[in-house]
Amino acid sequence: MPRPLPPFDRTLLIPGELARLRPLSTPAKIQDFLTDRLSCNHELAGDTCLSVRAVLREKHAHCIEAAFVGACALWLHGEPPLLLDLHAEGHDYDHVIAVFRRNGCWGALSKSNHLWYRWRDPVYRSLRELAMSYFHEYVDGCGDKTLRSYSQPLDLSRIDPALWITNAGNCWEIVPLLDRRSCTSVKAVVLRFAVVSRAPRSPSWGTAQLGRWQ
Repeated sequence: MPRPLPPFDRTLLIPGELARLRPLSTPAKIQDFLTDRLSCNHELAGDTCLSVRAVLREKHAHCIEAAFVGACALWLHGEPPLLLDLHAEGHDYDHVIAVFRRNGCWGALSKSNHLWYRWRDPVYRSLRELAMSYFHEYVDGCGDKTLRSYSQPLDLSRIDPALWITNAGNCWEIVPLLDRRSCTSVKAVVLRFAVVSRAPRSPSWGTAQLGRWQ
């Protein structure tokens, strides 16, 4: 049987944090907050993996940091806090999203330095469909498609909130937990695509200058 979702402990959040997250009662409202209220974290002082508390304080986030906030808001409103990792090849970067379900279909909350890696409506019948919706845009500066696999969701309700909600430092402990999740390859799709097409070369699409995360 599926493990029951434990209730969110609201005492984890200070009043100001709770005041920001309580109104985010739908995935669309959460996404609007991630897009409109948080700037992009370009990690100018070095790599970061900020907790929910740190993101709300600093008011900026890259993908995994925004996914923490999205997952926390989902959990606060009675939905499982699930992260999914999109794995890239070579010098390109992973992208982490918070996933949710509506009417049996999957959608995603996402923040990125690139618009096309963001929100997905809950219209995908499987996690594979959802992950593959990022395939076309997952391209490096040479025009090569780089998405290679996606993880099974990581349920953050099973993880100590001190590691990702209230952590005063970086949440590096969560990264290997994502890396160890079983992954589904999209290699067969990549090989078929490579035979028939190639993305237009566009240096502005490259991500190497934007830090660890998309």
